[in-house]
Amino acid sequence: MSNILFRRPGLASSALLALALAVGAPAHADEAAKTPYDIINTATAASPVTPTALRGNVTVLDGAGGSIVALAGPQGLLLVDDGIAVSRAKIEEVLTGLRPGGLNFVINTHWHWDHTDGNGWAHEDGATIIAHRNTAAHLDKSIRVVEWGHTFDPVPAGYRPAMLVDEEKVMTFNGETVEIRHYMPSHTDGDLSVYFRKANVLATGDTWWNGVYPFIDYVAGGGIDGMIRAANWNIEKSGAETIVVPGHGPVGSRADLVAFRDMLVTIRNRVAALKAQGKSLDETIAAKPSAEFDAKWGGGVINPALFTQLVYRGV
Repeated sequence: MSNILFRRPGLASSALLALALAVGAPAHADEAAKTPYDIINTATAASPVTPTALRGNVTVLDGAGGSIVALAGPQGLLLVDDGIAVSRAKIEEVLTGLRPGGLNFVINTHWHWDHTDGNGWAHEDGATIIAHRNTAAHLDKSIRVVEWGHTFDPVPAGYRPAMLVDEEKVMTFNGETVEIRHYMPSHTDGDLSVYFRKANVLATGDTWWNGVYPFIDYVAGGGIDGMIRAANWNIEKSGAETIVVPGHGPVGSRADLVAFRDMLVTIRNRVAALKAQGKSLDETIAAKPSAEFDAKWGGGVINPALFTQLVYRGV
């Protein structure tokens, strides 16, 4: 699985352009006025939405922004995230082939638009939106995300989460036990995991980006140390047979979570040591604390310099 913030044949140039703009280096002069937010939306609109069966009645949809996980059965459909709204028609076409009934629930793993922008059409289709209380609060106000070059306006009242989770919630739906858990502050302060117990599938939202450096939303309460804590919890929750769905990147396994956690810890400790020596942000970036990981993790929207900047902010 891949997606717009990861890598995709034919759309890689758009993703790389978004990366360049995010760090202040537009790839082409005629694109300089476009923000990463604009470019990601445009690339998403051009992308197919592809379903992949995981296990049991759990399917992952790729191509609509962040990963979407679908639990289908006689009772209808439950989604984990609903992507970017420009993909509505393509998402609904895929869902029509999965469900015998309507759309019942959508669980927002956090507030970012590439995971929640579909709340509007999901609500219109009859879904109850579920999210952490902090996610609901973020969707209720204007938030400027500098790295995406965009100010997100409050979503209409009817499109906001109606069922709020504080710490944990367990649901039974379509013969599956669905465990929803708050991570505590990590990627944001409202991140939720969703574990399908029977299928043994864990959806991590953006606490895990598989194969690329992750974004950390400090404006919404995230932090590098919280990302590491979330990574450790994901590892503890997963077994050898667990299928793990990241917010971005291919579906993976516990071993992939361990590699991600080890990368975070190593870079975090190196950046912290440089900062403790009095190194400025520019000096820390120049020291290339992520160098040994860049070939594997540095090809997404968050490039090595930007990831170093994000870590520096949190240590």
